[in-house]
Amino acid sequence: MSITFQKRQKEMKRQEKAREKATRRAEKKLAKGKDGENSNGAPVDPALDPTIDWAYKSEIELDRP
Repeated sequence: MSITFQKRQKEMKRQEKAREKATRRAEKKLAKGKDGENSNGAPVDPALDPTIDWAYKSEIELDRP
């Protein structure tokens, strides 16, 4: 292989790695925004979270007198 081809391959790998890193950073930034704050920076109110089942009773709670 020629040196030019090797350099091209190396540069392509570097660019691919940079794209993957940028993707990971963007995903991390989105996840950070979802975990404790809204996109505007306000804290998340658990009472407004539709994924929480407030009627759920665990077996431990049901066994209590």
